[in-house]
Amino acid sequence: MAVPISGLQKWRGIALALCIGSVGGLVFFKLSLPLPWMLGSMIFTVVAAMLGAPIRPPDMMRSTVVVVIGVMLGSGFSPDLVSNIGHWAMSLGFLLAYLVAAMVLVVPFYRMVGKFDFVTAFFAGMPGGLNEMVTLGREMGGDERKIILAHAARVVITISLIAVWFRLILGYSVGVNFSLSGVTTALDLRDVAVLLACGVLGSGAAIWLRVPAPTLIGPMLLSAGVHATGITAGSPPRELVIAAQVFLGTIMGCRFLGSEPRAIFQALKLSLGATVLTLAVTLVFALSFHTLFDQTISQVVLAYAPGGLTEMSLVALAMQAEVAYVALHHIVRILMVIAIAPLLMHWLNKRR
Repeated sequence: MAVPISGLQKWRGIALALCIGSVGGLVFFKLSLPLPWMLGSMIFTVVAAMLGAPIRPPDMMRSTVVVVIGVMLGSGFSPDLVSNIGHWAMSLGFLLAYLVAAMVLVVPFYRMVGKFDFVTAFFAGMPGGLNEMVTLGREMGGDERKIILAHAARVVITISLIAVWFRLILGYSVGVNFSLSGVTTALDLRDVAVLLACGVLGSGAAIWLRVPAPTLIGPMLLSAGVHATGITAGSPPRELVIAAQVFLGTIMGCRFLGSEPRAIFQALKLSLGATVLTLAVTLVFALSFHTLFDQTISQVVLAYAPGGLTEMSLVALAMQAEVAYVALHHIVRILMVIAIAPLLMHWLNKRR
């Protein structure tokens, strides 16, 4: 029987989690490791969760944190960048083929290697959003805990492998410089008001319209609009962005709370195999079709990699890649999976 947690214990747990996450981010930053504030806080918090530390996720701040990141990502849009969206149709169209190829490899992997039941394997292997896949999988009779661990591990492993690969193997700078121009733009009161409006109105409208990941996509689109039209050139302060990454990394690490270390290790091992398979498909598509898409290999890898929308957009921003291209592909990927997964599951069940 679960022991009730008092309010004081909860806040102590949240404070401890954020302290551990902040230390992890600082250590990664001092070691000049890739994407330090998010990866460092995430990995340190995962270890703390596995060791049974009395930490709690700062979930009540997630929406605010994601709004900040959405506004920041939108600040990377420009009139020239937006005009290129029409040229991305071919790349977006190949996403469906990519999803099918990944599913054909990963779902049987979870069935044969992980010994998951069919529904659990299906929703654990689909590269969609964590919340959406967990909800759909639970409704169709899947094992919610296994699906959560599979997707949490997938995001952690994908971000880690992508960041390390681009930094250590290819020599890209995957650091903390989030000013797209290389110079932090000073904000006046008007800029602050516009950015706040993007966050509040964008998230409110997206929630009302029931858009997936509303607190990210709504502010990002509204921020993209005001930056693309020249209404403002400002972006959230660097310190605020770093704090948002620490919160996000800490929340991601805390997703492993409540699971036995053995279950976490098993999820990480399975997800490592599944993620390597999916990234192999990503690399094949990038190498084969990047010239057709008129993009670099790295751009296609970032756009197709099975990480989270928020996290992969942050990696793209840290690499000074085209955030709009990467973010749009991840939004379309999530929408495709949400639309196709239930229909495909019903069809497969009938065939079975």
